[in-house]
Amino acid sequence: MPDPRIKNEDQYEALRDKGYSKQKAARIANTPDAGKKGGKAKPYEEWTKSDLYHQAKRVGISGRSTMNKKELIKALRNN
Repeated sequence: MPDPRIKNEDQYEALRDKGYSKQKAARIANTPDAGKKGGKAKPYEEWTKSDLYHQAKRVGISGRSTMNKKELIKALRNN
């Protein structure tokens, strides 16, 4: 039975098969537009700190409220 908390079950299962943890796979699968490709987003360095904070919130990065812009970028890339 699919987990109702997972928005993109297929993507979640594919990530789990690749060895991602349950928590990380769920965060990615629940991120809006996470499965879309296109490369149209600006590099994080061009985002505002506010935009980075909201993206970190969307993907569930803890401690984001105390991070500066550089730390938010690092956390988003390593998430």
